Amino acid sequence: MASNMNMDLVNVRLPVEDEGHLFRLSIREGIWTQIQKQEANAAHSNAVSLEQWNPQLGTGQSSVSFIDLEGKILLPGFVDAHMHLDKSFSLTSVENRSGTLEEAVRNYSSASPSFTKNEIKSRIMRSALQALSFGTTHIRTHLDFNLRSSREVALRTIEAALEAKEALAPYISLQLFPMCPYNFMSLDVDAVEEALKMGVDGIGGAPHLSLTPKEDIDYIFKLAEKYDVPIDLHCDETDNPAMRTIDHITLRTKSEGYSGRVTVDHLCALASMTDQDAHGIIERMADARLKAVSLPAANLYLQGRHDSFPVRRGVTRLKEIWEAGIPIAVASDNIHDPFHPFGRGDLLQIALIGSYAAHMGRPDDLRTLLRMITDVPAKVLGLTSYEVKAGNMANFVILDGSTPEELFTMLPERRWVYSQGSFVRMAAKKTEWQDKALAHFWQEVSENVSFHNHEFAKG
Repeated sequence: MASNMNMDLVNVRLPVEDEGHLFRLSIREGIWTQIQKQEANAAHSNAVSLEQWNPQLGTGQSSVSFIDLEGKILLPGFVDAHMHLDKSFSLTSVENRSGTLEEAVRNYSSASPSFTKNEIKSRIMRSALQALSFGTTHIRTHLDFNLRSSREVALRTIEAALEAKEALAPYISLQLFPMCPYNFMSLDVDAVEEALKMGVDGIGGAPHLSLTPKEDIDYIFKLAEKYDVPIDLHCDETDNPAMRTIDHITLRTKSEGYSGRVTVDHLCALASMTDQDAHGIIERMADARLKAVSLPAANLYLQGRHDSFPVRRGVTRLKEIWEAGIPIAVASDNIHDPFHPFGRGDLLQIALIGSYAAHMGRPDDLRTLLRMITDVPAKVLGLTSYEVKAGNMANFVILDGSTPEELFTMLPERRWVYSQGSFVRMAAKKTEWQDKALAHFWQEVSENVSFHNHEFAKG
């Protein structure tokens, strides 16, 4: 892990804050100290490129490194508002032949008693570090809580997650939300309270899977209030337009004074409803000040499995929820497990999938999607001191591109990730073309083709 606390970054693009200018940013002891607009392509006598910079040697006699980003984009560290780190990379142990959510739930529940605490902890750490390598610095992960097997099986996952969170704290921040099992009122509900006493960050669940969803929701609110923690619920993850647990969640959020502390995820049923029904629900969500998360990759994979053509794809009404003023993020959900066999924890890739699924390809849409993996999920997680702002901690990712259009087209592999006061990933140098003629041709083409947004394309 390369550490160099004091640095000035020049010729930086900040598309989330102000795309119209280049910036000079100063970091001292891991804290943003200055965010200053600069003249275009300002030069500094001591500045070196990211490729030239050696964090061990610095950039000369000064204790401050001057690094020229050459117009590259810097974003605050990605925030993944919904993952299942404990389930990741379990596909070799848990299959899903039908590809349905129902089989995934059933098979993972059957297999979970066989997973050791060390195995669960290792999966959490592997997938969190992989997400970190792509630029994610904060994650909220939902945790399996299999009380039907036993209290010991349920709490084993909590212990593994707490140990992983502590081990990863120098590199990445985790929030832990155990999922109350559905129909859990007949189970050992004291175990849920024990998990909360152990130090998890909130409480979750999937009440739409329950035979008694209203009772489950009521009890989750009761526990959340007792332990003063936020709520984050899988909500109506189904193609059935008659599934409306969101209505009861909205009602209880208002009646219990929990506005701003409740997040609802998936919301697939909204994609199957009429506009009239869906718009009414979205209005009530906004009135209750709910937060929301869309999981486009997993929903595209799991939903519509019981349809003949035309096939519903399950991704919620992303644009309409956003336009209603509801903070909605896009997130990874699962990685290589029975719920989603793909994924790699790269939120830029997830935002691109969301762009396809929600028809969000206009220039303004791309900039909104960047917010859906940065400042919006930061609000979902309740993060403070997050933005690129003087006085805040400096957690960020630099991407090898100069416009949002370029980021979404190229999904650049070259990224520089700074988290918890240090660079945790330093991208390799660009490939050096061995054929000089080809290198000259590439340079000539690059000079005539850019990803910069033209005036006529804006809006």
